[in-house]
Amino acid sequence: MVVKRKIKLALFIILLLIIHINVFGDEKMTEEFKIAFISDAHFHDVYADFEDGSFEGLKNSKTGKNAKIRTMEAELTSTRLFNENYYALTAALDKVAEQRIKYVGLAGDFSDDGQIVHIRGLKKILDSYTEKYDMQFFAVMGNHDPVKPVDNPNGKSDFLGKGGMEQRIFSKGAKECVNYSGDKALIDTGSGNPTVCTQEILELGYEKIAGEMGKYGFMPQKDYIYWATPYSTYEYKDYTYDKALSESPMAKRKYEECLEGTGGKYKKGSYTNCFMVEDPTYVVEPVKGIWLLAIDANVYLPVKDADTKNPSNPANFEGSGNAGYNKMITHKAATVEWIAEVVKNAEKEGKTLITFSHFPMIDFYDRNAKDLEEIFGKNKLDLRRLPTEETAEKMAQTGVRFNVAGHLHFNDTGVRKYENGDFLVNIQVPSLAAYVPGYKVLTMKGQNILEVETVEIKDVPGFDELFEHYREEHKYLSENKPEKNWDIRVLDSKNYGEFADWPLVELTRKRFLPQQWPEDLRKILDTVNGKDILVYSELGGVISMEDMNKIKSGNTADLDKSVLKLWKDAEKKAQSTAKKNGLNIKNFEKWKGFDLAVDFYRFMNADELALKKVSRERVKEYSLIYHNFKGKNSTDVSNDTYNYYFSRLFRTMYNFTNDTPSDKFIVDFNKKEITDLSKNTNRMK
Repeated sequence: MVVKRKIKLALFIILLLIIHINVFGDEKMTEEFKIAFISDAHFHDVYADFEDGSFEGLKNSKTGKNAKIRTMEAELTSTRLFNENYYALTAALDKVAEQRIKYVGLAGDFSDDGQIVHIRGLKKILDSYTEKYDMQFFAVMGNHDPVKPVDNPNGKSDFLGKGGMEQRIFSKGAKECVNYSGDKALIDTGSGNPTVCTQEILELGYEKIAGEMGKYGFMPQKDYIYWATPYSTYEYKDYTYDKALSESPMAKRKYEECLEGTGGKYKKGSYTNCFMVEDPTYVVEPVKGIWLLAIDANVYLPVKDADTKNPSNPANFEGSGNAGYNKMITHKAATVEWIAEVVKNAEKEGKTLITFSHFPMIDFYDRNAKDLEEIFGKNKLDLRRLPTEETAEKMAQTGVRFNVAGHLHFNDTGVRKYENGDFLVNIQVPSLAAYVPGYKVLTMKGQNILEVETVEIKDVPGFDELFEHYREEHKYLSENKPEKNWDIRVLDSKNYGEFADWPLVELTRKRFLPQQWPEDLRKILDTVNGKDILVYSELGGVISMEDMNKIKSGNTADLDKSVLKLWKDAEKKAQSTAKKNGLNIKNFEKWKGFDLAVDFYRFMNADELALKKVSRERVKEYSLIYHNFKGKNSTDVSNDTYNYYFSRLFRTMYNFTNDTPSDKFIVDFNKKEITDLSKNTNRMK
């Protein structure tokens, strides 16, 4: 009996301890917390229902449904897919469900330009996973969610229509859809399919998107422990759902921005073109101890000739794509100050803070900006979007320790350490609609340990479901517009991962090389293979491209003997160097200048993920060439074109593959260290 009483007493004490911990104890996270981040899904509902009946689409033989899709030509000349990412999103969410992850962050550009027809489709999918797997979604808006902060009449000219021809679809008020009554119309342009005019494709602004997507973080929900915005008047201890609900309408969540900078209390007398703009930024506690800080880093700058008397005119604003945090600190200063307050309050309340936004806080080019500018020119590539070092430092000063971002369709990790102890990590989530498609899983192991895993999306059921329509398009282009046609081998793709590689290849051929690369470098790439580049890296003197082409063609009759000797000596040396490094010089001939350009973009976009796609031998060949050019950085492009470009090009590729881990890694915020867990050995060494 005494033993039983002791057991009962012990159980009673344990029960009291449990009650004490639950009621009075520390609210710090005690268990692992997992959240998946999906970015840049650019969701386009391929089987959307145009509720006004304005566009029927194309009957799909596999599904029996009517497909409303963009052309393959459009997909292969864009930095994102439009159609197949529909299937990639469900495949990604299925993987998240398999991992038993209940929380999902959407890091912006979740829609294709904020069109209501696609927002509806997205909601159906998200709601189905909430219902089936009890998932909770938390979103921030990207520059493609509201294209402008207000409703914007627009559309697309490159939907796929009957006969394999393009189908123009625009909303009322766009230049293609004017001078008619009602909400829809069919306008015959005299060629091709008639233009469809419908409000289903209107690009929504902040207010309507937040209204449609409110349950995904933008508005308070009854099951949230806490929810607030930069405009909330209540404190954590005073929080109630009713208070949050009363202050949640977007009409109450506005800041003033002017052409020259932040308005409101920051406004200077010289400021012009000032507008009140919605700010959907919020912080939410969905589970005890975890705060998700969702930062809207969109900044839609007023244009110089803005009509301040008509604030709902979308022409008053620039797009947000090139702004990001560089403009946040100058034009959205109050939100930046509020972020610092959230950090302090999270620490005060013992919460683990997870910060995400569409835009990155840190350089995503692995400190290659100077070389990239020298190769491609100022503001080429995405250099205009690069957060400055001043911007990164200011965001670090807010106390934010890490930020999950998208926007660039890059897989990358950026880190900044400061003498005052500030430590900021930026985690770039790859796009589901670009090379290499994937998402990130973050695991908080207590307050100061973060584990990050990148999950690649390769096998996607149904990714080839629409190929029958593309074959019709290809046939039409072959017969009518061969100059616009695309490589039909894309339709031989065995999986989504392989399919997503094709836009990068075609983009390089059709858009990147003609538009981004300097002409003299393009000419070099058109004529050389890997062996030529290796040989040149061994040269002790300068040989012009003209002379090099003569040597390659065997037309050396009028060539100076000293030049020919230089080249032959370099060939012998290159062969010897390759052999010493376990490589066969003949294999260098297998890749051309174009292949090098494509791999450059692979490394830049996908970082470590690209190293799983490029062969080990090719990476070794690139590495050898890098080391041969190392230290041969000519400062005058006109004097030594080869050394000038190739020394910088291979150095950037080396840096892309050897910077901070981006596949699988652990961040220790106490030690301010990042440890690689991927064990990827296929690097340029």
